[in-house]
Amino acid sequence: METGKTKVISVLVENKPGVLHTISNLFRRRNFNIESITVGPTEQADIARMTITVNEDEKTIDQIVKQVAKQIDVLRVGELEEGNFVMRELSLIKVKVESSKERSDIINFAEVFRGRIIDVSTDSLIIEITGTPDKIDAFLNLMKNFGIIELARTGITALSRGVKSIRIDG
Repeated sequence: METGKTKVISVLVENKPGVLHTISNLFRRRNFNIESITVGPTEQADIARMTITVNEDEKTIDQIVKQVAKQIDVLRVGELEEGNFVMRELSLIKVKVESSKERSDIINFAEVFRGRIIDVSTDSLIIEITGTPDKIDAFLNLMKNFGIIELARTGITALSRGVKSIRIDG
């Protein structure tokens, strides 16, 4: 089966226990793979936004959206239109540092990528990078030369550009 580009699905759900499990279980039952999923409250305390990224063809994306929309705790669901949304991801990268020159090089790379050094020890640095997945991947490729000790990525979170939105009016 041919896979497509990474697609971003935004889902507004009731902000209550068990909803994440219900949605992720739906993906498991239908054998859809989730590339990343982020969940957090919205401007309305009783509503949470899930941002789900998948790498599937258009037919499968349509099927996913329809299946998610049927869930009782789902208030609204939609695929974000390619090129018409803003996405960000946060990454924490712990890098090995073996010399003062390496430390200086890593700090300079982090500055170029608008990253921040958030922890310093004698033999490592932890860098925080926020941006698109491509930006983070490019930074990680540079850091591989120094030795990545640990890595944590949040997954994508996204919103539509302009006035178009996936929201509950009321």
